[in-house]
Amino acid sequence: MTLMEKIFPAEGPVALSANITLYEPTRALMEGKVASDLISLDFAGLKNAHAGFKDMLRKGRYDISEMATATFLQARQYGKPFTLLPIVLLGRFQHHCIGYNTEVHPGMTPTDLRGKVVGVRSYTQTTGLWVRGILQNEYGVDPDSVKWLCFDQPHLEEYTDPPSVIWGDPAKDPVNMLLDGEVDAAILGMNMPKDPRVRTLIEHPHEAALEWHKREEFVPPNHYVIVPDALCDQRPDVVREAWRMLVKSRAAATPEGSIDPWPVGIEANRRALEAAIRFATQQHMITKPLMVEELFHPLIRDIAP
Repeated sequence: MTLMEKIFPAEGPVALSANITLYEPTRALMEGKVASDLISLDFAGLKNAHAGFKDMLRKGRYDISEMATATFLQARQYGKPFTLLPIVLLGRFQHHCIGYNTEVHPGMTPTDLRGKVVGVRSYTQTTGLWVRGILQNEYGVDPDSVKWLCFDQPHLEEYTDPPSVIWGDPAKDPVNMLLDGEVDAAILGMNMPKDPRVRTLIEHPHEAALEWHKREEFVPPNHYVIVPDALCDQRPDVVREAWRMLVKSRAAATPEGSIDPWPVGIEANRRALEAAIRFATQQHMITKPLMVEELFHPLIRDIAP
């Protein structure tokens, strides 16, 4: 059965396999505080949602899934039959997500990256998309001038990493390589080690991120949600109900401070998606820009304007 051939029950309640993990916007959903007579969710139970992205996009393993922003842009370009649901499950500022070892490079700055080796789990990782986009558009660092030492293959089998990508020993990881001085810097996101030798490449990252937010007016989104186009076509009632459940769960979460990292709806996410598309094009993740509207099935454009 291909992704396009999947058949859902024509009517009545349905059980949906779900690759959704625990964040504040999903807490009420996963703890059963948001429920439905139409839908039951069979959660995959993965520790990290990205472990299921490849099976979702290549095999249609789940009926509803988290999806990394960069990966979905590639999937859409390659014609994968999925639609984005414009609700952010994981969003954060990214300025603090690249670090360097001060014992190796005292006082390193973004412009020092040219010709250097930077470790990152995967070139197409969404944190990498945002960090490289910030470095290029805020600090003038051409991603092609850096060697990106990667460990994981892309989720999309059609995609080939650019010539700037080199491959690391799979027995190693970028955290230890940074601490051991085997890479010049590393994009680590939540895995940034609490080690006195490690500093963020972007100085005063929190303040820089807030200044950036004043201009750009969004928090970079890492994970959205996707469903198969076939589900939209065959059971629009199920998709509408899934959307209601996600929005209700999101409404139960309270952001810290006045900045909302989990916007809901197409228009609320437009600036972030436009930036992600621009960055992905600059970084050779996609070959040509997409229109934001292309990311959504017509049903989604109707229920989540």
